[in-house]
Amino acid sequence: MKYPIRNIILLVFMMTIAVGVFAMRLTAVSNEQKAIGLEKIVPRNFGGWSVLEGVIPILPAPEQVELINKIYDETLTRTYVNDRGETVMLSIAYGGEQSGRLKVHRPESCYSGQGFVVSKVSEGKVDTDFGAVPVKRLVAKAPGRNEPITYWIRVGNSTVTGVVGQRLTQFAYSLTGEIPDGLIFRISSISDDEKAAYSLHEKFANALFASLTAEDRLTLAGKLPAVR
Repeated sequence: MKYPIRNIILLVFMMTIAVGVFAMRLTAVSNEQKAIGLEKIVPRNFGGWSVLEGVIPILPAPEQVELINKIYDETLTRTYVNDRGETVMLSIAYGGEQSGRLKVHRPESCYSGQGFVVSKVSEGKVDTDFGAVPVKRLVAKAPGRNEPITYWIRVGNSTVTGVVGQRLTQFAYSLTGEIPDGLIFRISSISDDEKAAYSLHEKFANALFASLTAEDRLTLAGKLPAVR
């Protein structure tokens, strides 16, 4: 059976309106803004690591701090040192709403905005006893400072690396009418040996995960695929 072209156009028009109304309704839905207690979730001492008092990772520019305060409900920034004197910087930021309007602020843009040269961006994974965490790695360089960085992003129960994966996860949640929360977990260190730095980041993540409950691991990294 052939349908008149005007009927087809009308049907498409009605479907477009319906999708628009549905999207507007989803945008209006918001998880209650809340903190999750990062200070309590992440211990100050675990597996040979302890907080190095008085030393914190590099702070963003004032205008970026204002943006971060709008995006996130809670942040945690610490520097840890292990029994061998090796140090890593930890930065975690949590947002109760990860819709199209509020989304995580990636280190690539954060460091670039502070005058660092960002290079060697790649994707990989951190293997832990509780599953493999998909991560992104990069190097932020400034005069006298070479900072290898490992980070991951959790949206809802999924851990993503690329922008596409992040958007697809957000879209999947939107189909259910739910706006997921989100978290970015960043480990970095000052080192000219990037391979050794990434290995240190993995050891740090493993020690931290081993000290956490299953619920807190889910909060920080989502549901992890098994290590292959």
